[in-house]
Amino acid sequence: MAAESIPRGDEKLQTEVPLLDSGERDGAQLSKSIRCLESFLRFFGYCQYSFLSFLISWLSFLILGVVLPVFMIKCSASAYVEKYQINSFEFQILVFQSLASVISLVCISHNLRKYGVRNFLFVDRSHGQSSEFRDEYVKKIHDFFFLLAVWVLPCLLLKIVLEVVRVIHVHRDPWWQSVLISIALIISWTYSTIIFLSGCALFNLLCNVQVIHFENYGKLLEKDLDVLVYIQEHIRLTHYLSKISHRFRIFFIFEILVVTACQIVALFQTTGNKDIITLANGGDFAISCIAELVGIVICLHAAAKTTHRAQGVASVAAKWHSLVTCNSNDAVINGNNGNLETPNLASLFRVDYSESDLESVDYVPMPTDMQLTSSYNKRQAFVTYLQSNPGGFSVFGWRIERTLINTIFFLEISLVLFVLGKTVTFTSK
Repeated sequence: MAAESIPRGDEKLQTEVPLLDSGERDGAQLSKSIRCLESFLRFFGYCQYSFLSFLISWLSFLILGVVLPVFMIKCSASAYVEKYQINSFEFQILVFQSLASVISLVCISHNLRKYGVRNFLFVDRSHGQSSEFRDEYVKKIHDFFFLLAVWVLPCLLLKIVLEVVRVIHVHRDPWWQSVLISIALIISWTYSTIIFLSGCALFNLLCNVQVIHFENYGKLLEKDLDVLVYIQEHIRLTHYLSKISHRFRIFFIFEILVVTACQIVALFQTTGNKDIITLANGGDFAISCIAELVGIVICLHAAAKTTHRAQGVASVAAKWHSLVTCNSNDAVINGNNGNLETPNLASLFRVDYSESDLESVDYVPMPTDMQLTSSYNKRQAFVTYLQSNPGGFSVFGWRIERTLINTIFFLEISLVLFVLGKTVTFTSK
């Protein structure tokens, strides 16, 4: 009987620990995801909050990203290797790879040191509506790691295959020395590539967090709020986009310049070289170009997606304004006939939650009874304001959208054709 009166450990734990509601669980899950992200960034030297962490971060980068590959390339020098210009190619690749990683490390660490992870991602600035977006925040943070793994792992596999081929065909005795050099080069390349791609993926995460709010802006029109509230919310969102543009414009420009220069040098070396280009001496150029192009595409995609969603708000508000105006007019007409029912206009507009980033958000909320009494002039001023102030990611006034991306694409094609015209020529005697 005495033993029965003693509560079990599980029952005691249940009585002492209060149950968390869904909002607290979501907040705990978001905090856990942010801590996981911060731990990842801290491990790769982005969180330089103190002088000691700053010193450790840059010493690690210099040792793993610069000194180690230079030393390994020097150790692997031999007559056979120099014949195929492997050392010359690898030093050029190392310069551009280090520059891209340095730009990513400097820009991201500066912003994290100044704002912290939470303020950097704007997860605490949702105007009292953070509970509505916590699940979306957690999902976007998980997508950050997924995106990084999707692109780092295939490139790493290609790098391993390249080093295996090089050890088999271009080696020096003893074998263990060649294997050790290849392992050291793989570690150094992986470290630098993760730093570069994680900076691009972090910019993509920051843009996707803002996309969440722009995609839910149409649902805000469902609420019985004054038009001034909608304008203030849009001003807040565009203000955050201007902050993001200001923080990442140097990162964006320098990364594009470095990647473009790397592609041009790689094209010059592979098309203008008179010696034999094989997988052993030219494979690093291909892998490096793939990784750097992936990073630039991730940044361009995120910036264009954010701009597209921000500009799509004006279209959503214009459709909402049209629905409210038509319903209010029809309500007056039906009221004169003794019928106060408003017509259902849902069939006039197709609701399409498109997953494509190149299509607009077509969600149009139906107006409520209180919104029917809103002033037409206020709604018209609201729509005019949105059409006159399109948001989006911009670099020194140049908005990243389809037109600018097409311009960048054709400039890159022009540079490629220019290089090919200088290197791949056929002359008849």
